[in-house]
Amino acid sequence: MDELADLAALKVLANPLRQRILHILSRVGEATSTTLAKELGVTTGGTSYNLRVLAEHGFIEEVPDPPNRRERWWRPGHRGLRFPRQSEQSEEMQTLLDGLNEQWLGEDLAAFAAFQRARPELGEWADALPYSRGSLDLGLDQLAQFFEDYLALLYRYRERPTEPGARRVLLRFVAFPEVTDDG
Repeated sequence: MDELADLAALKVLANPLRQRILHILSRVGEATSTTLAKELGVTTGGTSYNLRVLAEHGFIEEVPDPPNRRERWWRPGHRGLRFPRQSEQSEEMQTLLDGLNEQWLGEDLAAFAAFQRARPELGEWADALPYSRGSLDLGLDQLAQFFEDYLALLYRYRERPTEPGARRVLLRFVAFPEVTDDG
């Protein structure tokens, strides 16, 4: 179950290098600070420090039986976060979360653009773009339930074994009230 993020967790996530580390670990599964440092173009010391910070907050964890016992291997943790409602956030938390959301949206747009550029070479995966735009008339409680149902579906598929030929598929959920000229 996801937990409500606090300011400390948000500060950890708001660091761009830590975001890059999390992205790489989600893609490769496990890595050492040396491997990450090479890919990121930073020092091993800086990478090691940020790995420890991420681990202290449960975003990553040390691999219990690493392939090479002389090195520390890291993998994504299982900490899921939800962010407090904006009305419940401090000004500092709002600022950090706004910046993080802008960063994530920029990464999402770049990932979609990369997919579009690579599409001619993707074979049957070029058609892998289920896309839906819709709208619903919902109350706040209904919207909250819709989101819970989406998360349950996401977690159900996350727990399934990966089939041969599977690829990482990026999923995004965003819902917001339509704003019209009359409010």
